Amino acid sequence: MAKSLTQEFVKGLWDEVPPFRLVLGLCPVLAVTKSVENGIGMGVATTFVLVGSNVLVSVLRTLIPAKVRIACFIVIIATFVTVVELVMQAFAYPLFLKLGIFIPLIVVNCIVLGRAEAFASKNGVLRSLLDGLGIGVGFTLSLMALAAVRELLGTGMLTIWVTPIQIFGPSFQPFSFMVEAPGAFMALGLMLCLMNLVGKK
Repeated sequence: MAKSLTQEFVKGLWDEVPPFRLVLGLCPVLAVTKSVENGIGMGVATTFVLVGSNVLVSVLRTLIPAKVRIACFIVIIATFVTVVELVMQAFAYPLFLKLGIFIPLIVVNCIVLGRAEAFASKNGVLRSLLDGLGIGVGFTLSLMALAAVRELLGTGMLTIWVTPIQIFGPSFQPFSFMVEAPGAFMALGLMLCLMNLVGKK
């Protein structure tokens, strides 16, 4: 039975949330979640690319030859990534510098290419739009949650919009390794464990 339009959106928020359920796109998840601000920036950029590429792939799905579909999908995705890159350079340059190489690497993010191949190339425009939006919002929320844990434990602060907000008092001793690479793996592992436990219940 076909999913309703609401289900197409909602599935990306829990059942198919990329880092914790599909275990996809872990490279940016681990690399850019030192602060909530970075997580939001990466999530919004990826969501834009997901929605745009899903819609365009769905529109062109009957015109793209099967033998070259992956190459065509990558060109479409790269176009939207270029738009994101130029917009961020123009309007959010400090954030663009923080995210660095991970913005252009959205082109090869398996979440984006996977949705184009597995969903958008087989479904209509509206369903593809909702699928991309749901997966993108779920990805953004995942990045925010992981970044909040890492930043809060690693610095005692949260950076939501440029200015860090002190959460814990001056006596708090931060676990500085949480904002380093080992902390990213530890936080991700613990959150994966938590998601699995909650999912089983």
